[in-house]
Amino acid sequence: MAEAVADPAAADPGAGGRTDWRALGVLLLGACIIGLSPILVRLTEAGPAAAGFWRLTFALPLLALITQRTAGAIGRPPKMALWAGVFFALDLGFWHYGIHYTSVTNATVLSNLTPVVVTAFAWIFLKQRPAALFLVSVAAALGGAWLMAIEKGGGGHLVNQPLGDAFSALTALWYALYFLCMAQGRKTESASRLMFWVSLVGAPLMMVAALLLREPILPTSTLGWCAVAGLGLMHVTGQGSIAWAMGRLPTSTASVVVLIQPIVAAILGWRLFGEPIGPLQALGAAVTLGGVVLAQWASRPKPG
Repeated sequence: MAEAVADPAAADPGAGGRTDWRALGVLLLGACIIGLSPILVRLTEAGPAAAGFWRLTFALPLLALITQRTAGAIGRPPKMALWAGVFFALDLGFWHYGIHYTSVTNATVLSNLTPVVVTAFAWIFLKQRPAALFLVSVAAALGGAWLMAIEKGGGGHLVNQPLGDAFSALTALWYALYFLCMAQGRKTESASRLMFWVSLVGAPLMMVAALLLREPILPTSTLGWCAVAGLGLMHVTGQGSIAWAMGRLPTSTASVVVLIQPIVAAILGWRLFGEPIGPLQALGAAVTLGGVVLAQWASRPKPG
């Protein structure tokens, strides 16, 4: 899932100051934890949507505890959390199916196109015209994605790479809509309370999808149960670490560091699932991630 987007409305806390090395370390740790996500999804032994259900279900008790300790009573669900929960369920569903059908590398890199989608949305619907450099970065990101798509995986068992690539790219759209809802909700609610309600809304939607698609629901071994529990723990610790660190680092720094996620996922996919990275795929991944970084840089707020 794309986790690389920082709140565009937030101030750049590190501008003009020294780097907060503790925050940088926490950010790096959180990004590496999130990089484990596609590996854990593959190991759950449940269907793609069912894996999303377990991820959110195992995360709920921890999120409830964190909310009560940091923000008081959980309270009633904010309206934006309901919409965010729907979009996050779509995000998880499409991404997990992307992981199921294509390589771990493709699924993770293509889902990180979210920053491009967010800025394009602001341009089309909010009339926030981007700089010419942003358009160049979009072209680079899309060109890199095309290079990744045209090279077939050289190892492992890819069920349907074109379909998986398409699902992974669409993940960026759903996460962008989720992110925009969360950014709006954060104006009045704490992050932990929003995450709790998003998870509570998203979990039953994932279960309904799993049942309609006739997926296997329950893991069949200890490894599978450890994987789904790991997804829940990863959801809280990985997301929480990134959110905490992004409030203490320059957005430009954070947006680059979190792109270690696809690198971690690609290495683990190669070692665990026999998915070697071909030359075109490696070039495409580098160009795509470079385009995302350039898009973040080109769309940053200009100093007043």
